[in-house]
Amino acid sequence: MREKELAEEIKMDTMKMELIGTACEELLTYGLWNYRKKAKIFIKKYALRQQTPANDPVFWPTGLLASGLWHCRRKLLNCKTEDAGAMVNRIEAALLAYFTRWEKKKFPVSYLDDLLAGEVFLAILEEYQDGCRANGMINEKNVGKYRKAVDKLAEYAFSYPTDETGSFPYRAARKNGHIYVDTIGLSCPFLYEYGRVYEKDEGMELAVAQIANFLAYGIDTTTELPYHGYEVESGMKYGIIGWGRAVGWLLRGMIRCMTAVYGLDRLQESYCRLMDVVIAWQRKDGYFSWQLQAMEGPADTSATAMICLALQEGIRTRMLQGEAYQIVLDKGLHALRKSIKNGRVYDSLGECEGFSQYPQNYGAYPWALGVVLMLEI
Repeated sequence: MREKELAEEIKMDTMKMELIGTACEELLTYGLWNYRKKAKIFIKKYALRQQTPANDPVFWPTGLLASGLWHCRRKLLNCKTEDAGAMVNRIEAALLAYFTRWEKKKFPVSYLDDLLAGEVFLAILEEYQDGCRANGMINEKNVGKYRKAVDKLAEYAFSYPTDETGSFPYRAARKNGHIYVDTIGLSCPFLYEYGRVYEKDEGMELAVAQIANFLAYGIDTTTELPYHGYEVESGMKYGIIGWGRAVGWLLRGMIRCMTAVYGLDRLQESYCRLMDVVIAWQRKDGYFSWQLQAMEGPADTSATAMICLALQEGIRTRMLQGEAYQIVLDKGLHALRKSIKNGRVYDSLGECEGFSQYPQNYGAYPWALGVVLMLEI
């Protein structure tokens, strides 16, 4: 029996190492503009005078990959094997290259989404400041650059336009007042941690206010699941109810804004209530669907992974107690393992294009991989 368990552990370790290797590669390659992409953007911007996206070196899919790699590095530091040490070095080299690529462009902040990558840069800086120990990412020569980078992200958020309740419109330049749930998971954890680390209460207050407002204005009163977004002036809610990744973004923001008493006191009850609502929609096969209520529709590993991660943290911190939660988590992890092949996480819904625009494309995407790296899988 012990031999079988040991073989399973080795299999899991090998799988995790393959996932880490893929994440290191995609961190530095995913979303890069090739010559054809650059030419199309140039034509749209200068010939057709159309609005074009920024070439963002720290956009949110790579931010999730960085977050997953950071988590793995911290776990691997406790392993004293030669293989673990080599993988730590590889992760640190990838994260340093990711930061340096952004630094060379003078730390442009294009969207609120960029605050997701800032979580990792802030964590690297905090670790160094606490122990003054150089590693493959940070030392006395570049520590000032990390501080400059996280301060720039914070300044961007603190000066970002808000609606009448103090919430961030997802794309303020469009002036439509649309509040997206994505923003909760993308920006609130960085703001909260920045406020905690540097004792700037306004950071924690701003983060928790985004969540409190969404819970007040963006939840369906019948199912108690989130819409994709809302607009406060008209009272209109947009998108579908229970989009799986919307649920994941909301839970991600909540769980990461309860690392200190300020957020814990204000969010714990709502988090536990939402989690009870969400886990009722787990499928028999352990996955969560791309839209939670679409039980006979496609499963989505990105939604499943995000929900499982928030559940895992709730169990670890004892906010969620009882065997039922562990059963849901175990079923979810088992399902995710079935979608892992050759260092990639398949069966993930593709990128959303806006309210009620969820192309039914499924494959291996970084927004599933990055989150799976944070799970005890």
